[in-house]
Amino acid sequence: MRLVRIALANVNTTVGALRSNVDRALVQAHAAVAERATVVAFPEQLVSGYPPEDLVQWRGFVEGQWGELERFADETRALDAVLVLGVTVPRGPGVYNCAALVHRGKVHGLVPKEKLPTYNVFYEGRTFARGAAGLFDTVHGVPFGDLVFDLDFGTMALEVCEDIWSPDGPMRRRCYAGAELVVNVSASPFRLGVVATRREMISTRAGDNQATVAYSGLVGANDGLIFDGGGYVAQNGRLVHSAPRFVEGVSAVTVDLDRTRRLRLENTTWRTDQEAYAASSPMPRRVAIEGPTARSGLTFPVPAHGSFFLPPPDVAHSPRAEFCEDLLDALALGVGDYFEKVGAFKTIGVALSGGRDSLLCLLIARRYVDRRFATLDAAGRTHQAGELLRAFFMPTRYSSKETERAAELAAAELGVPFVVVSVDDAFERELEAVKHMLQPGESLTAAVRQNAQARVRAARMWNWSNSAAGLFLQTSNMSEKSVGYTTIGGDMEGALSVIANLPKTVVNYLLDYLHEQTGSEGIRLTLVKPASAELADDQEDEKDLMPFPVLDACFALYAGEKMSPGEVAIALRAMYPAEDPARVDAWCAKFARLFTQSIYKWVQTALSLHVGNLDLERERALQLPVVQRPEWQK
Repeated sequence: MRLVRIALANVNTTVGALRSNVDRALVQAHAAVAERATVVAFPEQLVSGYPPEDLVQWRGFVEGQWGELERFADETRALDAVLVLGVTVPRGPGVYNCAALVHRGKVHGLVPKEKLPTYNVFYEGRTFARGAAGLFDTVHGVPFGDLVFDLDFGTMALEVCEDIWSPDGPMRRRCYAGAELVVNVSASPFRLGVVATRREMISTRAGDNQATVAYSGLVGANDGLIFDGGGYVAQNGRLVHSAPRFVEGVSAVTVDLDRTRRLRLENTTWRTDQEAYAASSPMPRRVAIEGPTARSGLTFPVPAHGSFFLPPPDVAHSPRAEFCEDLLDALALGVGDYFEKVGAFKTIGVALSGGRDSLLCLLIARRYVDRRFATLDAAGRTHQAGELLRAFFMPTRYSSKETERAAELAAAELGVPFVVVSVDDAFERELEAVKHMLQPGESLTAAVRQNAQARVRAARMWNWSNSAAGLFLQTSNMSEKSVGYTTIGGDMEGALSVIANLPKTVVNYLLDYLHEQTGSEGIRLTLVKPASAELADDQEDEKDLMPFPVLDACFALYAGEKMSPGEVAIALRAMYPAEDPARVDAWCAKFARLFTQSIYKWVQTALSLHVGNLDLERERALQLPVVQRPEWQK
């Protein structure tokens, strides 16, 4: 047996906090050694925080990382474990996103990332230089490039995040060069559905390359990106370990590398492919690392349920609960890390309207408090909610008693101070002021009568924010944002947009789930009333727009699948066969028109939390020109 214990260390880093990030990693390194770890895998860009974006253009930012990497090596000198962590490294005219191998007080090698994502939320191709097959150099006297490492337990390779997502990544070449264990340091953002994809992909890579693959993840949030942490160890196609998600910490598993060697010997196809590749392709440089690693006292990893042949007992699994809990945990982490890491805020405030969107944002903020103070009992957590959270109901003549009651009751259930401040007088004064600005023949429109209410409320929230060091949460959802059913300077205002990338159907789904779980009367009263901005008499959002399931389907097909309005209409006629086809066509045409006309609005909104493969933050996922004509549409 060649037993090796692999630890995955999830660290919550902050971009630019070089010393603090390394301090957090040192704590996890010692925790991993206490778990008898042989190899410890930390996240991508651990020293700098991820994503560093254009900060890598500052020489001091890059050079400071080497000093911290050396400090990390020096302060782990007494540890027997092999430590792998992410760092930015300068070389020639470029900077590289690297995995560094540290052992016994020394940096033994630097392996640059080869696959640089420049799609969706990533911009690495414009900031980092690429590694390449056969590349070899030294940086600060340390081997740099396409490397594999020979240790006392076997041969190991390193790679960085995106390298594993490509079937043609460096893993194949390094495994053909003898690597039995591949450590991938990653900072893969959370997005809906990614967990199953990640797990399957990692197992597939381990099977394709007949290797043991350890994949570590970053946890925490920076700007609008949320990282769920976790990580996996897969051996020759079989998943053997999953790390906890959404929390800092260390988890570990023991593997027998003799199993990987044996399966390679048995697999004639893999051996034939390896021989052909090695004979015709550049191979990595080998780096020998002397000295023992921590392996004593390890025991063979026997099945926990006591059988090598029978499957483990079934575990109750609810796709609904998994979907909702993952999404709520991700959003709570995004709000909490933004609140804590920016360093400008003491409280969190929500303009609680009695509607669904603002209630969900308050529930997410309360979830952050519950997670942050998880060691306290229920009364202690409620006390903290009362210290940190604020809810404001700002009615006008159009606000209903039902929504005020729903808002008041929800705040009380959550232990959040609730303040009612009418904006009706200010609304009236604003209309009078606008009248003085108009020329003959011009008059107040219905739109300004609605929007003025939202803008007065936003101004009040900003003034509260300035006075109370408050993080003003913006509460608009993606469906209404996509068609401009929002107010610039009004409900689009806030320092952080919590649910800007959640469709309205998902907002409703989450509230239904939370009501089922908690029995909250505040949630029930909010859901009973049809969704309404309450800016005019008898207003209902779906009457102004279209049914939200239809709107969200239009968004998914038009913005996600890149269909033309005509193609969207064809798809929706099949999706809603009971609807009049002419009505469906009208909905699709209306969506496309409003979407294009509203781009100028949503490019001005607050930073938003990214939780899917598609969102409306122009700097992240869907980059569309503001000035365009839809003459191409059919």
